[in-house]
Amino acid sequence: MARLEINRSGEMEVFVRVVEQGGFSAAARTFRMTPSAVSKLIARLESRLGARLLNRSTRQFQLTAEGTAFYERSLRILADLEEAERGLGAAETPTGRIRLNTSASFGTHILAPLVPDFLALHPGVTLNIMQTDEVVDLFEERTDVAVRAGPLKNSRLVARKLGATPMVIVAAPAYLARFGTPASVAELERHNRLGFCYTRASEGWPLLRGGETVMLPTVGTVQASDGEALRYLAISGAGLTRLAAFTVREDIRAGRLVAVLEDCNPGDREDFHAVYLGQGGPLPARVRVLLDFLAERARVS
Repeated sequence: MARLEINRSGEMEVFVRVVEQGGFSAAARTFRMTPSAVSKLIARLESRLGARLLNRSTRQFQLTAEGTAFYERSLRILADLEEAERGLGAAETPTGRIRLNTSASFGTHILAPLVPDFLALHPGVTLNIMQTDEVVDLFEERTDVAVRAGPLKNSRLVARKLGATPMVIVAAPAYLARFGTPASVAELERHNRLGFCYTRASEGWPLLRGGETVMLPTVGTVQASDGEALRYLAISGAGLTRLAAFTVREDIRAGRLVAVLEDCNPGDREDFHAVYLGQGGPLPARVRVLLDFLAERARVS
């Protein structure tokens, strides 16, 4: 019975406020408690958990490793409780914040133009959009949905495919005028090839040579962490790069970039998926409507 009498969610909420507001006094004012009462509550929580959550000094505190883990889990549990209280029925009006992680290229060329339409359809929803080409841990980063390019590894993530796009080698007309347009893989080897520098980047560019696919390393003077940076570098004349076709179609149409060695293109395509944590049970309405919207409107080709 003693375990049932403990207000665990209340303890979590007080602990979270202490961390977010930077001290016992500020958290105490939020809950109309005394700083001493908040301090005792945290001490009881640490005693029950058998772990120190905060290293205290006279004027400040620092989260321990256990405290950081408990803080992150508390955020997730409190968010789930909030969703449960609002109800997760199909008729629920979607409300709340969605944390969305995406690549810079997808975010710029496909997502951003669609955001006004999504918010108009769901005025109770707000979006936090983080752009990076690195793969993030959805749980650790408290991310609701991520859009990922490339093959998916087996994991606890659930995926909805958004399409696939061809890859294309491009360069600016000014660069080609200065250094020449490569007519073969051998000639391409002498050019400045701009590539990605994030940890999961491909080892090179697949190209057709003599009926076989070879991998040409991206050995160049600049490596960048995302596709938009490489796109702008190519437009500025820094070198050639290989990007998803949807990111450079308008540049090619406008003459800012030129497609190179298309006869050596092996025709590989890069898949795009919207992924989320597969925890079983119904999704929060805010997440569900975003996934449905992306599957219908944010198609990659």
